Amino acid sequence: MLCMALVALDSTIVATAVPQIVGDLGGFSVFSWLFSGYLLAVTVTLPVYGKLSDTLGRKPVLLFGIALFLVGSLLCAAAWNMAALIAFRIVQGLGGGALQSTVQTLAADLYPLKDRPRIQARMSGVWAASSVAGPVLGGLLAAYAHWRWIFLINLPLAALARWMVGRHLVEPVRSRGGRGPVDWAGALAVFACGGVLLFALVQGGVSWPWLSAPSLGLLAASAVLAAVVVRVERRAAEPVLPGWVWRRRTLAAVNLAMGVFGLLTVAPMVFMPTYAQAVLGLGPIGAGFVMSVMTLSWPLSAALSQHLYRRIGFRDTAVVGISLAAAILYAFTLLPHPARPWQPALVMLLLGGALGLFQLPLIIGVQSTVGWAERGTTTASVLFCRQVGQSVGAALLAAVANATLADRLAGVPGLPDGLDDVSKALDRPGLLPPAAADHLRAAVAAAVDHIFLGAAAACLVALLILLLLAPRTFPVLPEQRED
Repeated sequence: MLCMALVALDSTIVATAVPQIVGDLGGFSVFSWLFSGYLLAVTVTLPVYGKLSDTLGRKPVLLFGIALFLVGSLLCAAAWNMAALIAFRIVQGLGGGALQSTVQTLAADLYPLKDRPRIQARMSGVWAASSVAGPVLGGLLAAYAHWRWIFLINLPLAALARWMVGRHLVEPVRSRGGRGPVDWAGALAVFACGGVLLFALVQGGVSWPWLSAPSLGLLAASAVLAAVVVRVERRAAEPVLPGWVWRRRTLAAVNLAMGVFGLLTVAPMVFMPTYAQAVLGLGPIGAGFVMSVMTLSWPLSAALSQHLYRRIGFRDTAVVGISLAAAILYAFTLLPHPARPWQPALVMLLLGGALGLFQLPLIIGVQSTVGWAERGTTTASVLFCRQVGQSVGAALLAAVANATLADRLAGVPGLPDGLDDVSKALDRPGLLPPAAADHLRAAVAAAVDHIFLGAAAACLVALLILLLLAPRTFPVLPEQRED
């Protein structure tokens, strides 16, 4: 749980301290890479750490990840300019990938199937609480101490986590059974391919247009590297990304569904704060509350999901969850304009409950279909697909938002036509005539409605994947079945 808290905190704690960091180090034009670089490093290393944990054991990978995360935090606190801070954030992400992947795998190693929902729900609660507390803690440290304490606070937590894991985590000795050498060539190929693809998705439509030479060149390079990955992995004795990840029906269906899940979660997590502030007129605290209620119902629903999947199975429980999520996301578009703050908050509360029924049964179910030697790779593949889905979702839904705004604001004098400019204009509503300000709010509301419609459509895609590809009964291994 300490390791999980470290990863979740570091994903959000920097956000509210950006003005202080930029004021001290400069580099305003590239500060977004404080987040993108970290998340990219976490994502592309997930398959690598998953396979290493299957080969070398969970404990050494987890200890290495904590140590690397600790070193990265120390370096971030000592950064002398923005370029150095971004580079050290990537070092942090390289450690964070080991933590995120291995902790989820350990939950399946240490607890039987009947106890796993309770443990996973606690971990989800830690993630949710840390994600919500991160911006608040970052703002307090930046305002009353110094932004460097945002990274220094990781040191005692990481040291405590490393001591506890080193002292109390005891893995049984397992024979390597003739395993081949670690597939370092495959690891490098997967890292390069994932890095180029995510870089293209993160920067496309932001630093350059989607159909520009840089975007097309990066996407083409990622396709070439994907072919290299396939070639290298086919020849490896113990591939980092083995072919059975996609040949097994259950695992392939869960990976695809979780990729779509990552895409649809972008709508509430990224665009709801903009809606709450720009359309409802709430301050940052009120907007944070509207979004954070989802983190209250999500762990609770995940913990209670066991009572449903024991009766109807993992797949059908996820089907119920994603069907409810589609209906709830669509219901958001039916809210009146302007809505009362409790109305979107209620939508977010219900959405958290629906997504808890979808995500956790799939993770627990797919982990239960493999043995120890494949569990790390399986868990990492699911998390990797979810992260890639989020990157794709951020790009696609931002394009939907900008297209809607450009259409609604075209020809209206004095009004912006881009998402960033809209946020700046709404920060100073007194500078706009009342009619223009109302038109701008209505345009933002329409853009967010379209985003939620897109997320509801993504739910239907995930539903079809489960119904058409996933077996109704997951092939749980006999030693993992409940008595």
